[in-house]
Amino acid sequence: MKFRHHFGVTGTGIGALGRHRLTLLVGAAVVAVLLIGGAVFAVTRTGGEERAPAAAAPTTSDRPTESAPTPSPTVQPGLDIKGPLDILLVGVDTRVSVPGWEPHADAVLILHVTENLDRGYLYSLPRDLVVDIPAFPKSGYRGGNTKLTHAMSYGSRRGKAEPSAAQGFELLRQTVSRYTGIKTFHVGAILNFGGFEKLVNELGGVDMYVDQKVVSMHRRPDGESRTLRGGDYQGPQMTYNPGNRHFVGWQAIDYARQRYTAGGDYTRQRHQQQLIKAILAKALSTGLPTDAAGIERLFRALGNSVDFIAGDRTPIEYGFALSKLRPENLTLVSLPGAGVGRGSGYRGEQLTAVGRGFITELRAGKADAYLKANPKLVVKR
Repeated sequence: MKFRHHFGVTGTGIGALGRHRLTLLVGAAVVAVLLIGGAVFAVTRTGGEERAPAAAAPTTSDRPTESAPTPSPTVQPGLDIKGPLDILLVGVDTRVSVPGWEPHADAVLILHVTENLDRGYLYSLPRDLVVDIPAFPKSGYRGGNTKLTHAMSYGSRRGKAEPSAAQGFELLRQTVSRYTGIKTFHVGAILNFGGFEKLVNELGGVDMYVDQKVVSMHRRPDGESRTLRGGDYQGPQMTYNPGNRHFVGWQAIDYARQRYTAGGDYTRQRHQQQLIKAILAKALSTGLPTDAAGIERLFRALGNSVDFIAGDRTPIEYGFALSKLRPENLTLVSLPGAGVGRGSGYRGEQLTAVGRGFITELRAGKADAYLKANPKLVVKR
């Protein structure tokens, strides 16, 4: 795991994947580590929960008992971090095994944490959202109106040198900021696909409610990859039927990455958000925040799969700052959208006025009232 003191990352490879992009599920690993990391750091640093000093035993002496010196309190990391906070979570398709491959942002999520740092709203932007991408002199990009996913690739260009995911993330951040009106992202993070399955497995799997039948394009029922021939996948398919399910790593990822379902990419966004919440719930239910050995295993499992971009801060500081945020206080929001263009002239997606309205009201601190007036935006499970 790495963190940067600037808005830049180092991409890590996930292998050649033909013409099919992976959906890299960023938020789950990032949010889980941020939220549980601070609590574990507190336990390992102080040796356990702080306890009030024991009362002194009664004495028959008239002479007053001298008080033991009061121990110096442990300074909590990130104590000065104040809300509200906006966190940009990005999944990047970095096929470094393909020479000259430009990284793409395949999952873009934003976590907004309220002023008291005890409640949060998690929402996604479609990868095919048509946006204005600003000019970016570092890569020679002159600016244009196109899909959000391309901001990463256009920003990554460095002439004859290999593309840089660090540069690409910088342009993506600027693009998202311009679209949403969010001036500052206090934390940024990128998750490499390879570490995500390990993370879920380290937690012992996760429990999720499957809200619609999902047939996998990529996996067989035994978990092995389906064969890709002539641009099409061949062989039996893993099927996820509605109901409460326990998923191991590959199942959780496979279920949440499928977008050729009823609802398309908007359904996929919902499933990604539900998986994030499931991981947080599992981590907390197993007592992981007070298990130093457990959190060490998680960090090892993630390895170089996560890059944190937190200015002069560390993940531990933000973990402490967000320690009051719990799954039941995390509202998942689905922003509706529609295609732009007709037939073969399809250009991408645009959020509806209701979807754009949520972002505006969230910035103004009026998210609860807006969601009450538009209850269909709230993801229930």
